[in-house]
Amino acid sequence: MKKASKFTFTRLRYRSGDWDTDQRMPANLLNSLIEYTTIPVQLQERVIDLSSNDLFEAPFCYLSGHKLVQFDAQEAAHFKKYVQNGGFVFVDDCNHDIDGLFAKSFEAQMKSLFGPGSLQKIPNNHELYHSFFRFEKGPPTTSFELNGWGDDLVHDYLKAIVVNGRIGVLYSNKDYGCEWDYDFRNKRFLAEDNTKFGVNIVVYAMS
Repeated sequence: MKKASKFTFTRLRYRSGDWDTDQRMPANLLNSLIEYTTIPVQLQERVIDLSSNDLFEAPFCYLSGHKLVQFDAQEAAHFKKYVQNGGFVFVDDCNHDIDGLFAKSFEAQMKSLFGPGSLQKIPNNHELYHSFFRFEKGPPTTSFELNGWGDDLVHDYLKAIVVNGRIGVLYSNKDYGCEWDYDFRNKRFLAEDNTKFGVNIVVYAMS
């Protein structure tokens, strides 16, 4: 997989469902990368079609939604090839549940592409949780998990598809996209900057 000179937040557009969620989140996360790291970044989010060959130039991609995930033949082939060739996809379920349409359909897609049991829970001492900031208890909770929405569960784990010892697909039911979907200038009002885990994800993906 090609390593870019600058980090680009690349969002995947797929034909089914709703791919264009959490529209302020990328700018917020890019601001955090500038604030905390020395990683050079492109200041604008990039949106590419999962069916496009442009996918294979992006070392980091983001895929999210609330609705059905049903890849067409080319999208499925591209997703599998991209992950198997060293690409990284952060997938976030905006429904913050484990029984909703996005979760069920996306997990079915992964089973079809990579086989049963390919999505595995990540141990809370995984490198992801100390790639930049330290998260001793694993993935931080989100306010959406705690407010009674979704399945009323606080998910104490993330799942991943691992290829050659590295995460190729990082999968979250915690709705980080909505958690980080605010103007970056409002972070000063937070007791703790909740985008720090996003920095970890990017640093891990780019290392």
